[in-house]
Amino acid sequence: MASGSDRNPIIIGGLPSQVPDFDPEETQEWLDSLDAAVDERGRERARYLMLRLIERAREKRVAVPEMRSTDYVNTIATKDEPFFPGDEDVERKVLNATRWNAAVMVSRAQRPGIGVGGHIATFASSASLYDVGFNHFFRGKDDGKGGDQIFFQGHASPGIYARAFLLDRLSETQLDAFRQEKSKAPNGLSSYPHPRLMPDFWEFPTVSMGLGPLGAIYQARMNRYMEARGIADTSDSHVWAYLGDGEMDEPESLGQLSIAAREGLDNLTFVVNCNLQRLDGPVRGNGKIIQELESQFRGAGWNVIKLVWDRSWDPLLAQDRTGILVNKLNTTPDGQFQTYATETGAYIRDHFFGDDARLRDMVKDMSDQQILHLGRGGHDHRKVYAAYAAAKAHKGQPTVILAQTVKGWTLGPNFEGRNATHQMKKLTAEDLKRFRDRLHIPIADSQLEDGNPPYYHPGRDSEEIQYMHDRRKGLGGYVPTRVVRAKPLALPDEKAYATAKKGSGQQSIATTMAFVRILKDLMRDKEIGKRFVLIAPDEYRTFGMDAFFPSAKIYNPLGQQYESVDRDLLLAYKESPTGQLLHDGISEAGCTASLIAAGSAYATHGEPLIPVYVFYSMFGFQRTGDQFWQMADQLARGFVLGATAGRTTLTGEGLQHADGHSQLLASTNPGCVAYDPAFGYEIGHIVKDGLRRMYGGTPEENEDVFYYLTVYNEPIQHPAEPADVDVEGILQGVYRYSSGEKGEIPAQIMASGVAVPWAVEAQRILADEWNVKADVWSATSWNELRREAVDVERYNLLHPEEEQRVPYVTRKLSGAQGPFVAVSDWMRSVPDQIARWVPGAYQSLGADGFGFADTRGAARRFFHIDAQSIVLAVLTELAKDGKVDRSALKTAVDRYELLDVASADPGPAGGDA
Repeated sequence: MASGSDRNPIIIGGLPSQVPDFDPEETQEWLDSLDAAVDERGRERARYLMLRLIERAREKRVAVPEMRSTDYVNTIATKDEPFFPGDEDVERKVLNATRWNAAVMVSRAQRPGIGVGGHIATFASSASLYDVGFNHFFRGKDDGKGGDQIFFQGHASPGIYARAFLLDRLSETQLDAFRQEKSKAPNGLSSYPHPRLMPDFWEFPTVSMGLGPLGAIYQARMNRYMEARGIADTSDSHVWAYLGDGEMDEPESLGQLSIAAREGLDNLTFVVNCNLQRLDGPVRGNGKIIQELESQFRGAGWNVIKLVWDRSWDPLLAQDRTGILVNKLNTTPDGQFQTYATETGAYIRDHFFGDDARLRDMVKDMSDQQILHLGRGGHDHRKVYAAYAAAKAHKGQPTVILAQTVKGWTLGPNFEGRNATHQMKKLTAEDLKRFRDRLHIPIADSQLEDGNPPYYHPGRDSEEIQYMHDRRKGLGGYVPTRVVRAKPLALPDEKAYATAKKGSGQQSIATTMAFVRILKDLMRDKEIGKRFVLIAPDEYRTFGMDAFFPSAKIYNPLGQQYESVDRDLLLAYKESPTGQLLHDGISEAGCTASLIAAGSAYATHGEPLIPVYVFYSMFGFQRTGDQFWQMADQLARGFVLGATAGRTTLTGEGLQHADGHSQLLASTNPGCVAYDPAFGYEIGHIVKDGLRRMYGGTPEENEDVFYYLTVYNEPIQHPAEPADVDVEGILQGVYRYSSGEKGEIPAQIMASGVAVPWAVEAQRILADEWNVKADVWSATSWNELRREAVDVERYNLLHPEEEQRVPYVTRKLSGAQGPFVAVSDWMRSVPDQIARWVPGAYQSLGADGFGFADTRGAARRFFHIDAQSIVLAVLTELAKDGKVDRSALKTAVDRYELLDVASADPGPAGGDA
């Protein structure tokens, strides 16, 4: 890891316009020298000299303005390319076999009766980029460490499968089960990299474009974090992210480049496969995407290596004394280069070289066939190797390699460079023959004419296959491979939850603070305390977590090189190279990427981390829901806290902060276990069980889930844990919190989270004023109740002759005499999830619609979820059964002024952040 002095200074550009010239004579000598170079040798020579001076200035650590883009040629000069240690002839044979099998696998997946699709053009363009990595750079896990972390481009998965087939890691049966995961189980192969679907193979899900680059940045950072805190030795781990140039248009792809540069993540390399095409057309038809990306990455502080041309261009560029060829390369738009990839050598001669005599003269001795084969750098093993070696050797900055390729390369004229090539999945017999001939694959014509081409394997004892095995053994094992080596954690005993069990006494605290108190006690545990990774998007103080600043400290690889403005305060802002808190700024996407990297460390590095990500609940599943799916795909674990939850608890902040739906969004994620607790002791049991399920057992016993808890900013008095507390009910999703003691007419009120105290107040009013004896149930998880009930119904559907099971919620409420009224600070769809399984009349109340700024009481009266509205709902259901007179309903509306929002008690003070 580079030291602070090896990194870019804070100010990396700018001319010294306000700095006096202390030696004008020396300055004039330099200017005169430049003038002479221009006059005597021309502008191109002078330009070259200036660029070399800037380069030397950087080598001498003289701060000069950054160049935002360079010429459209390779960054690494031919003379500077290192020795290529591989056998290029053998590697080409390996790659040809891989190319063939990747294309055939997708083509066979289109056979009659199957037709499940696939993509072949992306891998065809990036095959050499992967092959050089497999043969010379990607480190495996055989040494017991994490090896390299490789984010494979999702659409290139067929090529990764094809290589694994050659290495006997996958069988022909499995290749034929591509995209048939259930019908061909257990041999099915997932469409794209999906660890949940292939947990022994893939490590990182990447096909939701933009999440790969974001995840790679934070994975590299997490590697440094784990090493700095002494949790794992990640010094030999390098993160590689393979991306498409079209993918770079995703905001997530470029949005967090600065953190990688700011923290000097030289353990990170982006390889952008610049085949100049999106899924359906050119990326920048009228522009130059490589030049654009170079400017963006340089501006963000990255080291940029351009790999544009293969070795066949070297003699031509060596002749370019005037810069006419470089100028032509600089000014030709991408759309035209895409056309050149589909045209003849004669066309290229006429249209690229033909408009200037000096260019024509350069290729006068070249045949049209030679001109046609002037290739792109991303297909040249030696050039790719040079770029990778330079990236690995570079210190103090992350590196991006911008490699130009042709989409569909080697697949033939019907595929190469075509706008439709991404959607083309089937090769005709003629396509296959041309493809076979180009790759020199020993397969007869007759085998290609029945529409189901064979795979090709040169033989387990062949030189090519032995070479592949030898290279992987030398690099520490096969990739991609996902291994879970983590040992069970020794979890804390009951003492860690003692504070939660006691309640808050006379003090009123929000459930957010109740959780923080539990977390503080857990972090004191000598066994697991250091494994907690606290993550928040900028507002630790909002969530009451500034108490962790002095002890746990905020992670910063540079430490704190300034005096904090609040240094005299007890809870002063403290940064440290070994800090435990990740303070990623105002970036929920960055925080969630940290969450995923930490939550999957048990597999990536064999060392469990327990991430705790706390955020405004409105900005969680709504803003970064795709990443929570990524988290589930990656089998990451941890705790996600939607703080300031609910539609009416943060009403001073208005609509954009009023979350009444994240619990519903969370219910759509199968990897998410979601709770809406009301009290500290409930939170204690939920956290304890979450630690047990995710971290307390063997690798086979631990569950690949993550917990989502919605907690609130409204202060309430938390009761002590009852002596006979129903722990099973808390964890399953519902338990009787308070039995009605007065009244004669039975009813049931179910509530979750901040609504439980409203339900208790409604219970009192019903007893005192309406002779209704209502029980209050705390529904800690509407989602889990529904999930269990659905599982029960599925079992009953498929096992009609077995004893029919009964959902937990039905069994739990079976002895309670309805009606049932459910209430929460969420939209009605949240409690409505369980309606069909409640054994009695059921009505829900909820905060449906947009939020707004007002007092809590006014908001709850507006949505009719306050205590008095609950009373009306219970009376309404009782009236339907004739248990109360319908006249009571109008009486209740008038008595409690339910049609007048302004009449509501404002509620406890607060409502801002």
